[in-house]
Amino acid sequence: MKKRMVIMLVAVGVVFGGIFGFQAFKGAMIKKFMSAQAQPPQTVSTVTATAQEWLPQVKAVGSLRAMRGADLAPEIPGLVAAIQFKSGDEVKAGDLLLQLRADSDLAKLKSLRAAAELAAATFKRDQELIKVHAISQATYDTDSASLKGAVALAEEQQALVAKKSIRAPFAGRIGIRQVDLGQYLGAGDKIATLQVLDPIYVDFYIPQQELGRLKVGEVVTAATDTFPNETFKGEISAIDPKVDTDTRNVQVRATLKNPGNKLLPGMFATISILSGQAQTFVTLPQTAITYSPYGNTVFLVEQKGKGTDGKPVLLAKQAFVTTGRTRGDQVAILKGVKAGDTVVGSGQLKIKNGTPLIVNNAVTPADNPAPKPEDR
Repeated sequence: MKKRMVIMLVAVGVVFGGIFGFQAFKGAMIKKFMSAQAQPPQTVSTVTATAQEWLPQVKAVGSLRAMRGADLAPEIPGLVAAIQFKSGDEVKAGDLLLQLRADSDLAKLKSLRAAAELAAATFKRDQELIKVHAISQATYDTDSASLKGAVALAEEQQALVAKKSIRAPFAGRIGIRQVDLGQYLGAGDKIATLQVLDPIYVDFYIPQQELGRLKVGEVVTAATDTFPNETFKGEISAIDPKVDTDTRNVQVRATLKNPGNKLLPGMFATISILSGQAQTFVTLPQTAITYSPYGNTVFLVEQKGKGTDGKPVLLAKQAFVTTGRTRGDQVAILKGVKAGDTVVGSGQLKIKNGTPLIVNNAVTPADNPAPKPEDR
């Protein structure tokens, strides 16, 4: 019995030893296979984080409007008798621009003036006669009232005649003529527009959080795509005392110098306002940042020894960053990256922590603090 028991135990040991040996061998082979299936290297481009001086700026898009501007129109209807301006003329305040036919009105004015002169002569005689009590006080008062009424009627007719002459209310450039000789104009029909172009206003809106950084007199620079190589200087002339409750924006008006009258009302302009002292920030291209609800991240490039070919082994390391303001293609990094760090600039979507990297900087992301549109 003892001999059989020993033989059975030896057989069981051999069986279990074979099973455990096979499992160990299988695990070793799986480990070897998995190590052979490591992540393949991914090609990315990289940028070097640099510390740059950053001038705080407030940017906005605004609309230009004339310092003074009006669409000229008659108060009363009539036929156009004379046109005294040409489209695009520079006119002075008070210059006659257009004359409506006023023959019947002038004739009526002469009649009313004659009546006023007669009433004045009558009242003058009454003044002498009242002294010697040759007329009653009632007659004197009636003639006095008649004189005042006659003068008022003449003045009213004179004002009506004056409305037949359309004059420039202020000096400026007149626009394209909208009427022709002999045309009948109704009250309010547009004749032309009159605009003062130098200086010129630009109105724009800024978020309420930027309001504390602006003040009246702050220097403003405006640019427009009409003149891409020029900028126009000015200063803030007014800040609206009310914030729009729908957008939480506040309206700001700046006055720009407009030499040569290049800027016209209705154009849009890009506004830049320097505010505050210069600061130094670590900057990266905006394409280097991966934005997500749980935090913004970048991939740092780390060197982990050398490979069998003697070349450095580069691995990706994800890092959370705190971003600040943007400027053109750049974004300020407040925390998470130091100046001199090598950061993946493009290709982040195909890598993760520990991914081997191949760097190819033949094409790098834009990193311009003041980019301009280009025609392609």
